[in-house]
Amino acid sequence: MNKQIKNLSNALRFLSIDAVEKANSGHPGMPMGMADVVTVLFKYFLKFDPNNPSWINRDRFVLSAGHGSMLLYSLLYLTGYKSIKLKDIKTFRQLNSICAGHPEYIPNSGIETTTGPLGQGIANSIGFAISEEILKKKLGKKKINHKTYVLAGDGCLMEGISHEALSLAGHLKLKNLILLFDDNKISIDGPTNLAVSDDHKKRFNSYGWNYLQVNGHNFRQIYKAIKKAQSANKPTCISCKTIIGYGSPNKSNTSSVHGSPLGKDETNLVRKKLGWEFKPFEIPKNILGEWRNIGNIASKKAKKQKFNLKKNNYSKKISKIIKIEKEKFFKNPENIATRKSSEKILNILTSSIKELIGGSADLAGSNNTKTKNHKIIKPGEFDGNYIHYGVREHAMCGTMNGIAMHANLIPYGGTFLIFSDYCKPSIRLSAFMKQRVIFVMTHDSIGLGEDGPTHQPVEQLTGLRAIPNLNVFRPADTIETFECWELALKNNKTPSILALTRQKTNLVNNKFSNENKCSKGAYEILRSNNIVKLTIFASGSEVNLAKDISHKLATQNIYSKVISVPCQEIFEKQSSKYKEKIMNETKYKVSIEAGSTDCWKKYIGQHGISFGLNDFGKSAPYKDVYKHFGLTPDKIIKKIIKLIK
Repeated sequence: MNKQIKNLSNALRFLSIDAVEKANSGHPGMPMGMADVVTVLFKYFLKFDPNNPSWINRDRFVLSAGHGSMLLYSLLYLTGYKSIKLKDIKTFRQLNSICAGHPEYIPNSGIETTTGPLGQGIANSIGFAISEEILKKKLGKKKINHKTYVLAGDGCLMEGISHEALSLAGHLKLKNLILLFDDNKISIDGPTNLAVSDDHKKRFNSYGWNYLQVNGHNFRQIYKAIKKAQSANKPTCISCKTIIGYGSPNKSNTSSVHGSPLGKDETNLVRKKLGWEFKPFEIPKNILGEWRNIGNIASKKAKKQKFNLKKNNYSKKISKIIKIEKEKFFKNPENIATRKSSEKILNILTSSIKELIGGSADLAGSNNTKTKNHKIIKPGEFDGNYIHYGVREHAMCGTMNGIAMHANLIPYGGTFLIFSDYCKPSIRLSAFMKQRVIFVMTHDSIGLGEDGPTHQPVEQLTGLRAIPNLNVFRPADTIETFECWELALKNNKTPSILALTRQKTNLVNNKFSNENKCSKGAYEILRSNNIVKLTIFASGSEVNLAKDISHKLATQNIYSKVISVPCQEIFEKQSSKYKEKIMNETKYKVSIEAGSTDCWKKYIGQHGISFGLNDFGKSAPYKDVYKHFGLTPDKIIKKIIKLIK
């Protein structure tokens, strides 16, 4: 057994070594150290199907330590995935190669998620494990009964997101989750004791995890530990004591093998020491055949479970719901905060779309994300549809990414907009991976008032709008909130942020329309005359302010149009003709938004003024804060008159 597995492991090692060497860039140390562990995993335990990588009941293998990407690419190639061929391995880290420097999620490829920022894969794996438990309750354990394995290193466990995510997993008793800890005690700077002295066993035990320790190069110990983890009643961490750069006479167990090629001379020495007599990228037929046989056996086992989850298209259903609720609202309109508007529509959506999985980072009552139709997901109980994430914003968003990628579930989770800073790396990866994740972020401006500048977002909207493939919605009233929810739910390749108010807003759309006007990203809501001299752009709670200003200017024979801009990203995708009509009718333009003005300069041009604030907020009743920063009709009108005249 040992000799056979050693050959299989060495095939992984040398494919990784050779690819890094050819690219003259990469991280050979981790693949060399963890090759033995993943060989045992793939040969004896992992449920997968190279011929059907999207098989719903496959085990998920997540490489949280994404710098060791060549280990994953080597596994996929050797087991027979069609997504990666030997020529791809040879183009590691080159332009447009699937074998990127760090794993990049590609559907139906075997690459389950994008990793690189350390710890993200751990949070994603929590999402995978939660989804498996939810679907098991929905569909039965005969159809859904898989596990999630996540390979994490010392660096992953240093990151704050790992603490948040592991704590959540232990609390929920995710027994289907197994973490393979590459416990090599080496980081880029040197030994890990330069920076940490954690007792990992105590740490995991305190989270409610099992903790097993093995020699990461002893095949029998690895096998027994993974076997034991199969029947655990809580998540399991297997600490694999490994030697980074295993087999390197001069560089193993040092930081020099972490993130640099071995070099030709050292590579030759490794070949000699491990008895690998083959040329670069050469895998002997018998060893390649054994690896392919592992893939073939796995595929045959998978075919016995023919069930594949049919993905539902909710587009028409969502549109119908939104239309009905808009009509209802106009029959009995009220001025409410957009966070309350969001709650209104969620009450309907959560009763109609069972795949919606809600949550909040300990702010359910403030974010208004929990509805009367929600049932709480509790430790060991997964027949619900709402997760109390606790004060774990970063892990919440990373977990939601995992939920979105796993199957047909649609996650949304809430926090304050200011705390988007705590979870921005996960939001960015959601956008990069083109996942339908909905981030409900309330208390969206200085309008939250008394909580003060630590809780008042200023630069956050501008920063989030800079992320590619992310729709940042800031609706002005209940109708816009309904419409923005519709757009967020129907767009299955773009995550969305719903920036919602704490304070009440007046209705800006006074007439019912079947049309989703927010679908244009920006649209005219008011024109004080057929011929106008001024365009006023605004979003969210400031749209009502813009309308008030427009009316008052009209009394002075200064006529304007007001443009509500609920989503700049969608507006930018409209036709040139439409954008020309919206933007260039008037010489003079102003924007109003209670935050940073940077992202509005592209709309107002050289003759315009952006009204906002580029400073920290103030603690006071929200109307006083607006007044302090000059965001009142009188003060803005004075500057507009000066601009025009």
